[in-house]
Amino acid sequence: MNVWEAIKGRRSVRRFDPQQDVSPELVNRLLEAARWAPSAGNAQPWRFVVVRSPELKEKLAQAALGQRFLAQAPVVIVVCADLARTRDAYGHRGETLYCLQDTAAAIQNIHLAATELGLGTCWVGAFDESEVARLLALPPGFRPVALVPVGYPAEAPAPRPRRPLSEVVEYR
Repeated sequence: MNVWEAIKGRRSVRRFDPQQDVSPELVNRLLEAARWAPSAGNAQPWRFVVVRSPELKEKLAQAALGQRFLAQAPVVIVVCADLARTRDAYGHRGETLYCLQDTAAAIQNIHLAATELGLGTCWVGAFDESEVARLLALPPGFRPVALVPVGYPAEAPAPRPRRPLSEVVEYR
């Protein structure tokens, strides 16, 4: 699959095949893709927590405003930002913006790599941040940015409409 096929073929998957697990090797390929994302000053402020425990996935689903599909995915990758890694180099802007941009790039790499591997994912940003941090016993200064359920899709969502370039681009 080329990059354009992955970009256009990626979908938010919320139903996973309960009969198929995701191997540790495939999870490592996703994490490898994530760590190759660009980051401000090459700070690489990400930390990935791979969750397979059914009990913990259930608690994450509850912390994510009851989004049950999180608990049904074989794996949930929690992408966190290490605030100090960019704060040390860039001060307040590094802590409040750059580390979020950097982790967002890593999250997108996970989604595109998963698409190429035939896996489904969903970018979940609606969750109680302090509860997720507590559940994962994250050290101070680590901020959960997204929950990414990963599994083999049990659905094939249709493409969602996109706004035309004429609505989203300005040339000056």
